[in-house]
Amino acid sequence: MSTDKIIEILKGLDLHPVADHFTIGLLLVGILIDLVARLAPSRISLRYTALTLMILGAISAGASYFTGDLEADRIFDAMSAPAKVVFHRHAMLGTYMAVVFAVLAIWRILIEAVGYFSGSHSIYLIAAVIAGGVLLYIGSLGGKMVYEYGVGTALMNPPATPTPETSASPIANETLPTVTVPTPTPVVATPTPVITAPPPTPTPTAPAPTASPAAAH
Repeated sequence: MSTDKIIEILKGLDLHPVADHFTIGLLLVGILIDLVARLAPSRISLRYTALTLMILGAISAGASYFTGDLEADRIFDAMSAPAKVVFHRHAMLGTYMAVVFAVLAIWRILIEAVGYFSGSHSIYLIAAVIAGGVLLYIGSLGGKMVYEYGVGTALMNPPATPTPETSASPIANETLPTVTVPTPTPVVATPTPVITAPPPTPTPTAPAPTASPAAAH
Protein backbone atom coordinates (compact mmCIF):
# COMPACT_ATOMS: atom_id res chain seq x y z
CA MET A 1 0.00 0.00 0.00
CA SER A 2 1.41 3.39 -1.01
CA THR A 3 1.99 6.31 1.37
CA ASP A 4 -0.64 8.43 -0.39
CA LYS A 5 -3.21 5.68 0.10
CA ILE A 6 -2.41 5.44 3.81
CA ILE A 7 -2.76 9.22 4.19
CA GLU A 8 -6.13 9.16 2.43
CA ILE A 9 -7.33 6.45 4.82
CA LEU A 10 -6.13 8.44 7.84
CA LYS A 11 -7.94 11.54 6.60
CA GLY A 12 -11.19 9.63 6.45
CA LEU A 13 -10.87 8.41 10.06
CA ASP A 14 -11.08 11.92 11.63
CA LEU A 15 -8.33 11.12 14.14
CA HIS A 16 -7.49 14.70 15.12
CA PRO A 17 -10.16 15.06 17.86
CA VAL A 18 -9.15 11.68 19.29
CA ALA A 19 -5.46 12.61 19.41
CA ASP A 20 -6.27 16.01 20.93
CA HIS A 21 -8.28 14.53 23.79
CA PHE A 22 -5.54 12.02 24.57
CA THR A 23 -2.95 14.81 24.53
CA ILE A 24 -4.88 17.04 26.90
CA GLY A 25 -5.80 14.21 29.26
CA LEU A 26 -2.34 12.63 29.47
CA LEU A 27 -0.39 15.85 29.89
CA LEU A 28 -2.66 17.59 32.38
CA VAL A 29 -3.03 14.51 34.57
CA GLY A 30 0.72 13.95 34.40
CA ILE A 31 1.42 17.51 35.53
CA LEU A 32 -1.07 17.25 38.39
CA ILE A 33 0.42 13.98 39.59
CA ASP A 34 3.88 15.53 39.43
CA LEU A 35 2.69 18.40 41.63
CA VAL A 36 1.31 15.92 44.16
CA ALA A 37 4.55 13.95 44.03
CA ARG A 38 6.45 17.12 44.80
CA LEU A 39 4.46 17.46 48.02
CA ALA A 40 5.04 13.78 48.90
CA PRO A 41 8.68 13.03 48.04
CA SER A 42 8.50 9.57 49.55
CA ARG A 43 5.94 8.43 47.00
CA ILE A 44 8.36 7.40 44.29
CA SER A 45 5.58 5.69 42.31
CA LEU A 46 3.86 9.03 41.77
CA ARG A 47 7.00 10.52 40.26
CA TYR A 48 7.40 7.64 37.82
CA THR A 49 3.72 7.80 36.95
CA ALA A 50 4.08 11.51 36.15
CA LEU A 51 7.17 10.72 34.06
CA THR A 52 5.31 8.04 32.09
CA LEU A 53 2.31 10.29 31.43
CA MET A 54 4.55 13.15 30.29
CA ILE A 55 6.30 10.88 27.77
CA LEU A 56 3.01 9.49 26.45
CA GLY A 57 1.51 13.00 26.35
CA ALA A 58 4.45 14.30 24.30
CA ILE A 59 4.00 11.45 21.82
CA SER A 60 0.28 12.22 21.65
CA ALA A 61 1.06 15.90 21.07
CA GLY A 62 3.09 14.88 18.03
CA ALA A 63 0.13 12.81 16.82
CA SER A 64 -2.14 15.85 17.32
CA TYR A 65 0.15 17.94 15.15
CA PHE A 66 0.28 15.29 12.41
CA THR A 67 -3.48 14.65 12.32
CA GLY A 68 -4.20 18.39 12.52
CA ASP A 69 -2.07 18.92 9.44
CA LEU A 70 -4.11 16.27 7.61
CA GLU A 71 -7.36 17.96 8.62
CA ALA A 72 -6.09 21.36 7.46
CA ASP A 73 -5.40 20.01 3.98
CA ARG A 74 -8.94 18.65 3.78
CA ILE A 75 -11.07 21.51 5.12
CA PHE A 76 -9.06 24.74 4.88
CA ASP A 77 -10.57 25.96 1.60
CA ALA A 78 -14.12 25.45 2.88
CA MET A 79 -13.62 27.54 6.05
CA SER A 80 -14.97 31.07 6.36
CA ALA A 81 -12.63 34.01 6.87
CA PRO A 82 -13.33 34.34 10.65
CA ALA A 83 -12.80 30.60 11.09
CA LYS A 84 -9.45 30.82 9.30
CA VAL A 85 -8.27 33.47 11.78
CA VAL A 86 -9.03 31.16 14.71
CA PHE A 87 -7.53 28.23 12.83
CA HIS A 88 -4.22 30.00 12.23
CA ARG A 89 -3.87 30.76 15.95
CA HIS A 90 -4.83 27.21 16.88
CA ALA A 91 -2.38 25.67 14.40
CA MET A 92 0.49 28.00 15.27
CA LEU A 93 0.23 27.40 19.03
CA GLY A 94 -0.29 23.68 18.48
CA THR A 95 2.95 23.48 16.48
CA TYR A 96 4.92 25.34 19.13
CA MET A 97 3.49 23.33 22.01
CA ALA A 98 4.23 20.00 20.32
CA VAL A 99 7.90 21.03 20.44
CA VAL A 100 7.59 22.39 24.00
CA PHE A 101 6.13 19.17 25.37
CA ALA A 102 8.81 17.13 23.60
CA VAL A 103 11.43 19.24 25.39
CA LEU A 104 9.56 18.89 28.69
CA ALA A 105 9.44 15.10 28.31
CA ILE A 106 13.21 14.97 27.74
CA TRP A 107 13.73 17.32 30.66
CA ARG A 108 11.58 15.12 32.90
CA ILE A 109 13.58 12.03 31.90
CA LEU A 110 16.83 13.82 32.78
CA ILE A 111 15.45 14.81 36.18
CA GLU A 112 14.94 11.17 37.06
CA ALA A 113 18.00 9.75 35.28
CA VAL A 114 20.71 12.35 35.92
CA GLY A 115 21.35 13.69 39.39
CA TYR A 116 22.58 17.01 38.02
CA PHE A 117 19.07 17.82 36.69
CA SER A 118 17.17 16.74 39.81
CA GLY A 119 17.54 20.19 41.32
CA SER A 120 15.63 21.74 38.41
CA HIS A 121 12.44 19.87 39.23
CA SER A 122 10.74 22.97 40.65
CA ILE A 123 11.57 25.03 37.53
CA TYR A 124 10.33 22.18 35.40
CA LEU A 125 6.99 22.14 37.23
CA ILE A 126 6.53 25.90 36.70
CA ALA A 127 7.21 25.50 32.97
CA ALA A 128 4.92 22.46 32.79
CA VAL A 129 2.03 24.30 34.50
CA ILE A 130 2.35 27.24 32.08
CA ALA A 131 2.47 24.84 29.13
CA GLY A 132 -0.65 23.09 30.47
CA GLY A 133 -2.50 26.42 30.58
CA VAL A 134 -1.54 27.14 26.95
CA LEU A 135 -2.69 23.64 26.05
CA LEU A 136 -6.14 24.36 27.51
CA TYR A 137 -6.31 27.59 25.49
CA ILE A 138 -5.45 25.70 22.30
CA GLY A 139 -8.25 23.24 23.09
CA SER A 140 -10.70 26.12 23.55
CA LEU A 141 -9.76 27.46 20.12
CA GLY A 142 -10.46 24.06 18.62
CA GLY A 143 -13.86 23.98 20.33
CA LYS A 144 -14.63 27.46 19.01
CA MET A 145 -13.91 26.38 15.45
CA VAL A 146 -16.24 23.40 15.78
CA TYR A 147 -19.14 24.87 17.77
CA GLU A 148 -19.18 28.41 16.36
CA TYR A 149 -18.03 27.90 12.77
CA GLY A 150 -18.83 24.22 12.17
CA VAL A 151 -15.28 23.44 11.01
CA GLY A 152 -14.99 19.77 10.10
CA THR A 153 -18.73 19.16 10.39
CA ALA A 154 -21.65 19.01 7.96
CA LEU A 155 -22.63 22.55 9.03
CA MET A 156 -19.64 23.87 7.12
CA ASN A 157 -21.08 22.53 3.83
CA PRO A 158 -24.88 22.55 4.18
CA PRO A 159 -26.78 20.65 1.49
CA ALA A 160 -28.26 22.76 -1.28
CA THR A 161 -31.97 23.57 -0.94
CA PRO A 162 -33.85 21.78 -3.72
CA THR A 163 -35.79 24.03 -6.10
CA PRO A 164 -39.48 23.37 -6.83
CA GLU A 165 -38.59 22.29 -10.36
CA THR A 166 -36.19 19.62 -9.16
CA SER A 167 -38.15 18.50 -6.11
CA ALA A 168 -41.53 18.17 -7.84
CA SER A 169 -40.63 15.03 -9.69
CA PRO A 170 -37.67 12.65 -9.38
CA ILE A 171 -37.44 12.49 -13.18
CA ALA A 172 -37.50 16.24 -13.71
CA ASN A 173 -33.96 16.28 -15.05
CA GLU A 174 -34.28 13.13 -17.14
CA THR A 175 -34.77 13.19 -20.90
CA LEU A 176 -38.15 11.79 -21.75
CA PRO A 177 -38.71 9.84 -24.99
CA THR A 178 -40.46 11.70 -27.81
CA VAL A 179 -43.87 10.28 -28.66
CA THR A 180 -45.27 11.02 -32.14
CA VAL A 181 -49.04 11.29 -32.23
CA PRO A 182 -50.49 10.57 -35.70
CA THR A 183 -52.63 13.33 -37.19
CA PRO A 184 -56.25 12.16 -37.51
CA THR A 185 -57.77 12.17 -41.03
CA PRO A 186 -60.67 14.63 -41.25
CA VAL A 187 -64.02 12.98 -41.78
CA VAL A 188 -66.32 14.65 -44.30
CA ALA A 189 -69.96 14.29 -43.38
CA THR A 190 -72.14 13.01 -46.25
CA PRO A 191 -75.51 14.85 -46.41
CA THR A 192 -78.48 12.58 -45.86
CA PRO A 193 -80.97 12.83 -48.75
CA VAL A 194 -84.34 14.25 -47.77
CA ILE A 195 -87.22 12.17 -49.09
CA THR A 196 -90.38 14.25 -49.73
CA ALA A 197 -93.66 12.35 -49.45
CA PRO A 198 -96.10 12.90 -52.38
CA PRO A 199 -99.19 14.99 -51.59
CA PRO A 200 -102.20 12.90 -50.51
CA THR A 201 -104.73 12.02 -53.25
CA PRO A 202 -108.12 13.66 -52.52
CA THR A 203 -110.90 11.21 -51.78
CA PRO A 204 -114.02 11.73 -54.04
CA THR A 205 -117.06 12.96 -52.11
CA ALA A 206 -120.44 11.27 -52.75
CA PRO A 207 -123.19 13.68 -53.93
CA ALA A 208 -125.86 14.54 -51.37
CA PRO A 209 -129.22 12.69 -51.93
CA THR A 210 -131.96 14.75 -53.56
CA ALA A 211 -135.44 14.83 -51.84
CA SER A 212 -138.26 13.32 -53.86
CA PRO A 213 -141.36 15.40 -54.64
CA ALA A 214 -143.54 12.88 -52.88
CA ALA A 215 -141.76 13.50 -49.63
CA ALA A 216 -142.65 17.15 -49.77
CA HIS A 217 -146.36 16.48 -49.49
